[in-house]
Amino acid sequence: MKTACIVSTEPKILSWPILYTKIGCPWCAEARAALDRHEIRYQERSVTADAAAFADMQRLSGQTKVPVLDWSGEILADFGAVELESFLAAMVYSGKVRL
Repeated sequence: MKTACIVSTEPKILSWPILYTKIGCPWCAEARAALDRHEIRYQERSVTADAAAFADMQRLSGQTKVPVLDWSGEILADFGAVELESFLAAMVYSGKVRL
């Protein structure tokens, strides 16, 4: 199974993206499906009942809407599947991610 990660100069260090979501959010479900389709391993943090996760998401993105994807400081906020695909393509093109 292939997975994507941020390319690091440190040996054996992988940086998986963090996906901030809310329960019942259809855009969050689309984001999970797209990441799964690309076989990208990620950590999901539901901000619905986790105040610390909500505060982290708001600090990183500057807003309160989900989904938010944080991939080693590269932030994609309040997005749909099309924006996520463009973001992933840009990450690959820039050499920051290998799929």
